[in-house]
Amino acid sequence: MMKSFSRAEKSWMWYDWGHSAYSIIISTAVFPLYYKAAAEGAGVSAADSTAYLGYAIAISTFILALLGPILGTIADYQGFKKTFFAIFSLLGVVATALLTFIPNSSWELLLVCYMLIAIGSAGSNVFYDAFLVDVTDNDRMNKVSARGFALGYIGSTIPFIISIAIIMLASQELLPITVTTASQIAFFLTAVWWGVFTLPMLRHVRQVHYIQRERAVIANSFRRLLDTVKKIRGHRTIFLFLLAYFFYIDGVGTIITMSTAYGTDLGIASTDLLIILFVTQVVAAPFAMLYGRLAERFSGKKMLYVGICVYIVVCVYAYFMKSAFDFWVLAMLVATSQGGIQALSRSYFARLVPKEHANQFFGFYNIFDKFASVLGPLLVALTAQLTGSSSMGVFSLVVLFIIGIAILTRVPEPD
Repeated sequence: MMKSFSRAEKSWMWYDWGHSAYSIIISTAVFPLYYKAAAEGAGVSAADSTAYLGYAIAISTFILALLGPILGTIADYQGFKKTFFAIFSLLGVVATALLTFIPNSSWELLLVCYMLIAIGSAGSNVFYDAFLVDVTDNDRMNKVSARGFALGYIGSTIPFIISIAIIMLASQELLPITVTTASQIAFFLTAVWWGVFTLPMLRHVRQVHYIQRERAVIANSFRRLLDTVKKIRGHRTIFLFLLAYFFYIDGVGTIITMSTAYGTDLGIASTDLLIILFVTQVVAAPFAMLYGRLAERFSGKKMLYVGICVYIVVCVYAYFMKSAFDFWVLAMLVATSQGGIQALSRSYFARLVPKEHANQFFGFYNIFDKFASVLGPLLVALTAQLTGSSSMGVFSLVVLFIIGIAILTRVPEPD
């Protein structure tokens, strides 16, 4: 599976293998259930606790959206990219480990820690994504990016299985610990897994494309950033793609981060949700690789169309969802396109931007991504509170996918 890839490519992929444990255990599965139980124990209603989670996601992503372009511009200078990557990765790993020591009665403190983890995760991904131009060439980007996502899905299942086994054994009183303690063990395991598989990236991946350092790095970085802001609309292809990406990735990210809370509101048992999410990870891995191969045959843009259309079906189906079986169907639909649409978006953008300024442009890629992540959870949260229906909140995301695909039709294929 990995023989055809270089050491730098494989080391870059291993970070996805480790970091994706955060994506499923903290962002999607165990933490949302842990938080929902803590909030419920404190007398917070289901709709309000889901809304507060949405607000926490929005706040953390807004903070990083402001930092991304600035740090990305500085990271274009030789030697800065890996430093920033290491700092944000460390923040995410340490904050994840801290969840082990926060009592489940402090649901507000859990949300604060969750925001720090989200900032560390998303911040490291800004520079991780930008490293794609350093580890491979244009012809291999779709393949390498998709394989990274596939490895992430496979790798995340290992700590997930261990975590779920511990939680289920604790719930059946087959282990001398509580479910709360079992969940905290899962958080600590996630931190260790994430940290260990960050090491190959730090050791073997280097910044190939950069600009030489000069005096007054920070001041000159702000000048370059302002100059790029003024000129970015002149890069018509890049600007249109970012605009399309802003809308469709908004829906994708919101569904990923809030799916478990939504399933809980529908009355689906926690054990059923965890099993469904595990199977989703397993199914998503081969589909991510399939998207990469089909992109080589039909083009990345056409496969992005396919992924967006699948997500529109997901939102419509979610509105009518009533049972655990319906959640199974929805999860499998998401699994077919979740990794593919993210992987091809990353490689599509990497092929559009000048490589020596990749960090700066991926900073804008991040800001469009993160401001979208502010809009999506807020849209779901406000719609759910106004209508009293979580289903209406998810259904409201359809408009974002429709706008995204409409703008994407105007974006040409990268040379």
